[in-house]
Amino acid sequence: MPELLVCDLGTMAYSEALGLQRAVAKARISGELDEDLLLLVEHPPVVTLGRSFKERHLLASPALLANRGVELFEVERGGDVTFHGPGQLVGYAIVDLKRHKRDLHWYLRQVEEALIRAMVPFGLEGERRAGLTGVWAEGRKLASIGVHARDWVTWHGFALNVTTDLRYFDLIVPCGIDAVEMSSIGRELERRGQGPADPDALLASTKAHVAAAFGDVFALEITPMAPNSLLRAAAPIATA
Repeated sequence: MPELLVCDLGTMAYSEALGLQRAVAKARISGELDEDLLLLVEHPPVVTLGRSFKERHLLASPALLANRGVELFEVERGGDVTFHGPGQLVGYAIVDLKRHKRDLHWYLRQVEEALIRAMVPFGLEGERRAGLTGVWAEGRKLASIGVHARDWVTWHGFALNVTTDLRYFDLIVPCGIDAVEMSSIGRELERRGQGPADPDALLASTKAHVAAAFGDVFALEITPMAPNSLLRAAAPIATA
């Protein structure tokens, strides 16, 4: 069975992770990397602006963001504006769709399906919204998705709120969706009377469930990859 390499990067600055995933995508396109890869990471607070960004959806000025310790990046992914920060699981999937199905809409639905399955062990029923991309629970949005692709190889990916400080989303109109209510796995568990979860334990279990769900949905065997191994492999590609 083909593999899905899964690399847990821990906490990493957005700029560093962006350079890394671009290097890995380049290697996947060239064939230097012969397996699909899922990078799992947490970022310090950062707002990213996708290709569909509209200025009115950034509610805070760059100066205010800087004062709050929030970085700001314009990137090549699809979608509008989103936030990444502590307590949020970000997944960058470098997937060669030539191995699967050459259809980006299909791919987005598969990413949604993986996240929906990953929520099941917590007793949460994930939902889709017609005409929108992402995952909701009882009308509240838990996961945002935005991707980019070249030569049918994807990068960028998803952001799943686990124990995220949801007040950061007041700085933006998340994904450009007016009146959207953001939530997290931890918040939804509290709504069900399960009490505050240990943040580190909840994030660790979410990582495991997400990786397993991606393997199931894409019919790939999960193979852990150490960050140092990935960084060594990507370094010469990034500087090429």
